[in-house]
Amino acid sequence: MASVSTRDLLQSSDYGDCISGLNQLDTLSPEEALTLIAPLIIHTNARVRYAAVSKLAKIGNADRDASLELLRDRLHNDSELDVKAAAADSLGALGFKEAYEDIAALYHETSDWLLRLSIVAALSEMGEPKAIEVLLDALVSDNDLLVATAIGAIGDLGDASVVDQLETFICHDDSQVRFRTAQALGHLGGDRARGWLQRMMDDTDAQVVTQAEIALGQLDSAV
Repeated sequence: MASVSTRDLLQSSDYGDCISGLNQLDTLSPEEALTLIAPLIIHTNARVRYAAVSKLAKIGNADRDASLELLRDRLHNDSELDVKAAAADSLGALGFKEAYEDIAALYHETSDWLLRLSIVAALSEMGEPKAIEVLLDALVSDNDLLVATAIGAIGDLGDASVVDQLETFICHDDSQVRFRTAQALGHLGGDRARGWLQRMMDDTDAQVVTQAEIALGQLDSAV
């Protein structure tokens, strides 16, 4: 049973106490923690909501139906973009493929790159094949971090049918984009990927070269 102090902290009118109470939930069973955290998901303070929504990524499996409902509500209805982003993160971490349409719709509705970044990262964890549509859209962004994250997510999905979409990034100006491209090509495989990785062995960035070598090794071991 939760200690009185934990309950008191969570029910305090001071948001700092609420945050402390949320940190103490790690000592409880996921089932009990989820019961206590639910009211904080709609707390008046955005920092408390953010912390509570983020915590669901760890304890949400205790009641997946309830967690899905709570996270969908914050994804659609919260007034703060960072809380929406946290909801997307938790939906991805918990593997809620049934929430893909919700997340994809939000991606297209928002122009905020940080929220889009959280959505793309969430889709990488979610493992929903339909997410490739959103990820390909992210490749045309002028934000290199978003592009790099989308490339990594494409590699994680392992949909080799879109490998041609990555060719333009093997010579991208940003070394992190090239690094993620080499990584993704190692996951996607195929003759085209191998040829591009061999070209990337001449990259000017040592980390990209190392990753290209690792990726080629992965392709060789898969034969």
